[in-house]
Amino acid sequence: MKNEYTHFGVMLDCSRNAVMKVSEVKRLIDCLQKMGYNTLQLYTEDTYEMDGEPYFGYLRGRYTVKELQEIDDYANRKGIELIPCVQTLAHFTNLVRHRLAYGEIIDVNDILLIDEPKTYELIEKIFQTLSKAFRSRLINIGMDEAHMVGLGKYLDKHGYQDRFGILLRHLNKVVEIAKKYGFTPHMWSDMFFRLATGGGYYVSEEIQFPDGVAEKVPKEVELAYWDYYHSNKKAYDTMLAMHTKFNNKIWFAGGAWSWNGFAPFNAYTLETMKPAMESVIEHGIKDVLITMWGDDGAECSVFSLLPSLYAIRQYADGNFDEKEIKKGFYKLFKISYDDYMLLDLPNQFSYETPKGRDMVCKSIFYADPFLGWLDKAISEKRAVPYAQYASDLKKASKGAGEYAYIFESLSTLCSVLELKTELGIKTRRAYQSGDKKTLNALVKEYSKTAKRTEEFHKAFYVLWNKENKPQGWEVQDARIGGVIRRLYTCAERLKEYLAGKIERLEELEEEILPYDGLGVNSYARSVSMNKLG
Repeated sequence: MKNEYTHFGVMLDCSRNAVMKVSEVKRLIDCLQKMGYNTLQLYTEDTYEMDGEPYFGYLRGRYTVKELQEIDDYANRKGIELIPCVQTLAHFTNLVRHRLAYGEIIDVNDILLIDEPKTYELIEKIFQTLSKAFRSRLINIGMDEAHMVGLGKYLDKHGYQDRFGILLRHLNKVVEIAKKYGFTPHMWSDMFFRLATGGGYYVSEEIQFPDGVAEKVPKEVELAYWDYYHSNKKAYDTMLAMHTKFNNKIWFAGGAWSWNGFAPFNAYTLETMKPAMESVIEHGIKDVLITMWGDDGAECSVFSLLPSLYAIRQYADGNFDEKEIKKGFYKLFKISYDDYMLLDLPNQFSYETPKGRDMVCKSIFYADPFLGWLDKAISEKRAVPYAQYASDLKKASKGAGEYAYIFESLSTLCSVLELKTELGIKTRRAYQSGDKKTLNALVKEYSKTAKRTEEFHKAFYVLWNKENKPQGWEVQDARIGGVIRRLYTCAERLKEYLAGKIERLEELEEEILPYDGLGVNSYARSVSMNKLG
């Protein structure tokens, strides 16, 4: 028997360079409707147009109100409630770049300045816009990860004040604006926990919120507990129990791991969401959201997580039978579930350890072969069978129907990683041992790797161009183009050294320190220890 949910939906990130085309949002809605979802949230920090705010979403592929209305109409016909998911405090990452337009209302980092009248003028414009674009009168107002709230310009203007008090005062003002336009807001709950614990969100035992803060949260605000990191049910049980202290309606927001670079983490998604859904069922949570973040560039196709989305919906209905889930997935999509799960391969370091996520393909793809910061970590692993991965993905693409382009893109990525993963290790070893014969052979390998990277660039462009608006691709051009150019430069450096034009390759003489784990899903951290941008 199916469990009844008021909202069971997906949150689609349209703020991290990739703004999904209207036609593709409709395709996602079709998939969600088939799987039994009834809600879609579009996460838009600034990627929607607002009257009188030309810099809001400027050059970022923002949705027009007409486009949002078109998506909303389509979703409504399919029985899907389209809910706006925005920010009203922090995470205005791109907005803060426009200092002339918004400098007056920035507290610190990407956080709006609380108690500043112009801040609330902007927030009112946000609600005015959304009231025209969406028929739903539910709204996710964000307010997460505002770690430095009250500690920047606010501190300069008002002196240090109780940060719970600042947050609650802002929340009440936002709620009043929401009510004016008929919206019922829900927000991410983490800041209440972070301020109570000194920074942490997830607690393993009961904590006390100071000065009756829990009772002061406006009753109209629904709280969304987000968690996609735990593999045991107890962790979710504890957090859901702590949320009952607020006497506010509770949402649970899990995650389908779409935010670790080019490839998905379906296996890890299921490892975390299975106990999450068990806890959701036990605690009687009726509003569930599965987030699909884009983080550092939104390289991963959201359609690569279809097995996860299908399985999570089955878990939520109490069906944990893997065989039945695989049969049901094939019945809906006419694609083998096991074949679809092969999209995880670029992030796997062996077939035997499919759930590990200590490094990701993105880090390896962008790691500089001469600087070698990942070399120790890679050397400690068994050789990753990327050639086999490329072959398996290519083979699976034949039966992937309309999703074949995702398999083809990741297959070409694995072909790059087949050569690039240990390229720097081989180069450093040969250089430090004085093996010029090997270095000479590696010159051709650098060029070969560059050519394969060009092929990946082409395949990834097909994926991006199918799913997303063109704005944002310029970032991928710059990043992937930088890899190609760097590979050719390294080959040139080797040739100069072998020809005696330079005496040493200083980069290859530096000691490589133990891997510190800082490069996961970060282009900037992966490509260089120097400052980018």
